[in-house]
Amino acid sequence: MKKREPLSHIMTKSVITVNQNDELKSVVEKLKSNSIRHLPVVSGKEVVGIISRTDINRLTFGALFEGQDGADEAVLEMLTISQVMTSKPKTVSPELIIRDLAEIFVKEEFHAAPVVEKGELKGIVTTTDVLKYFLEQNY
Repeated sequence: MKKREPLSHIMTKSVITVNQNDELKSVVEKLKSNSIRHLPVVSGKEVVGIISRTDINRLTFGALFEGQDGADEAVLEMLTISQVMTSKPKTVSPELIIRDLAEIFVKEEFHAAPVVEKGELKGIVTTTDVLKYFLEQNY
């Protein structure tokens, strides 16, 4: 295994994002249509938050991802992305070593981190990316 591999090797570079002024319905649509669980929330190129499928499920009965919209639609219309997202999420540098990122995920108990360089979003990395990397290393 390469001991000092930077996370730029495993991060997703073409990141799907939402703007903090978008509607929560657009978050659900992007999560569903792209089969992802986390979306960085941006203002211009700056990361101002992160919103996840879990955040949406906390607000609803979880039916939004089961194809039964109904009552949950009203909840989405009442709230804004800014009210639901995690503000000022932990961000990481593309040069951070993958093993160090794994330690951060374990210690801080979150599952995705926007990758930022010089204040600009460059990618996103998740616990799934880290696990896939370690599995490929023949553990």
